Amino acid sequence: MSLFRDRTHAGEKLTDALPPVEDPVVIALPRGGVPVAAPIADRLGAPLDVLLIRKVGAPHQPELAVAAVSDGETMQLAVNEEIAGALGLTEADLRELAKPQLAEIERRRALYFADHPPMPLAGRTVILVDDGVATGATARAALQLVRRQHPARLILALPVAPPATLEALGKLADETVCLASPERFHAVGAFYDDFDQVDDAEVMRILARAGTPARTGDDQDQ
Repeated sequence: MSLFRDRTHAGEKLTDALPPVEDPVVIALPRGGVPVAAPIADRLGAPLDVLLIRKVGAPHQPELAVAAVSDGETMQLAVNEEIAGALGLTEADLRELAKPQLAEIERRRALYFADHPPMPLAGRTVILVDDGVATGATARAALQLVRRQHPARLILALPVAPPATLEALGKLADETVCLASPERFHAVGAFYDDFDQVDDAEVMRILARAGTPARTGDDQDQ
C-alpha cells in the first residue's frame, strides 16, 4: 500500500512533521531527495543545497561499499571501518579508490551549480533529506560528512525507512523525523504511487526555482 503520491507529496507531509527550527539549511541527497526537500525549503524559507556523495566500492567488489566520498575544499571520506579493516585498506588506498567517484561528483556540481561552492553549514540547523532509505549506507555516510562541518543541530528527515535502519541512523543525528517505519520493507519505491527516476534536468529545475545558482538549457547533460 502506497503512502505518498510522489516525492513532492512526501516532502509536504515531512514539512508538517518537522519540529520548530532556527536558521535552517535544507540539504538533499541526490537525486531522489531533491524533490522531497524542495517543499521543506520553500515552507521554511530556507536555502536548498545538495550533498554530492558517491559510494566507494571495494577493490574487485564495486558493489561493496567500503567508504563514501563527498566534495568540498578537500576530499571528504566517510569510511566503513569494519570493511576497510577486513580488507586491509589504508587511508591512502581509500583515497585512491575514491578518485574516480570525485570525477562524477565534480561533473554533477558543474552541471547543477556552475561555480557555486558547497554551502557552509557550521552553526546552522541542517535538515538532511532523502526520499527514503533501505540499508541506509548513503544516509549514514552523509550524516557523518555533515557532522564534520559542525552544524548547531542535525536533523534527518525521511518519508520512510525500516525500523533497524532508522534506529542506527538516529544515533548519528540530533533528531530524526520519519513518517513511516514499517516492519515489512522491500523497497522505498513500494511506498510511492509515482517513483519515477529523478534526472539531472529535474534537479536543475528545482534548484533554480529554489533560488540556488544552477545551470540551465544547453549545459544539461545528455
